[in-house]
Amino acid sequence: MNAHQQFNLEGKVAIITGSSKGIGKAIAKGLAEKGASVVISSRSQEACDEVVKEFTALGLKAIGIACHIGKAAQRKALVDLTIKELERIDILVNNAAINPVFGPIEDVDPAIFDKIMDVNVKAPWALSNLVLPHMQEQKNGSIINIASVEALTPGLGLGLYSTSKAAILMLTKNQAKEWGQHGIRANAICPGLIQTKFSAALWSNEKLLNKVQKTIPSGRMGQPEEMVGIASLLASDAGSYMTGGVYTADGGYMIAG
Repeated sequence: MNAHQQFNLEGKVAIITGSSKGIGKAIAKGLAEKGASVVISSRSQEACDEVVKEFTALGLKAIGIACHIGKAAQRKALVDLTIKELERIDILVNNAAINPVFGPIEDVDPAIFDKIMDVNVKAPWALSNLVLPHMQEQKNGSIINIASVEALTPGLGLGLYSTSKAAILMLTKNQAKEWGQHGIRANAICPGLIQTKFSAALWSNEKLLNKVQKTIPSGRMGQPEEMVGIASLLASDAGSYMTGGVYTADGGYMIAG
């Protein structure tokens, strides 16, 4: 099998949560360009449909299924509808996340704590459990959990977000350890500062952005499309011996000291 064949995703089905914009959309497009049928998912069906229209105009295979991943019934519907429409699930990218607060951890309302953990930790765990039987039946599957460099080092004012993403790393390792016997791989990607709506509070402030970029060896923030390479590797046969790994894509931020 040559390198091109190793990255080929023809016949594969991928669910990408939070894929109507940002990193999720970029990864979905990248996987579709390699032949996968992708399920675009976010809370808004209209937003999903817009992305599907854009992708299909490019000759890519995509369907849209709205899902608030914090709601159990909607998670189940996402998986059930994917199986109904596309008959299999080979790849799950747990990308959707929230960060509704900025400030000291002691000031966070307990209800907000619960919301962050429900969406950022419980939902990826639960959604992975829902796709598990289908991957077990196929004796093959790849779960890619999108974490953050905030999972590896505490960031100012992002304590609970960091905590939730650190939990995702251990979830990933446990999935890899327990599900490897079924031919299922699980890996985590830790993006650094990426120019998305999610991180707009940082990069929209020029003074703050310049300060942050000085701490990054690459000297700049990343773009969503720069997450596609590592995701494609982990989703495909090219990464068939990779599981339980945590991979940074951060412009060198974590080695900057």
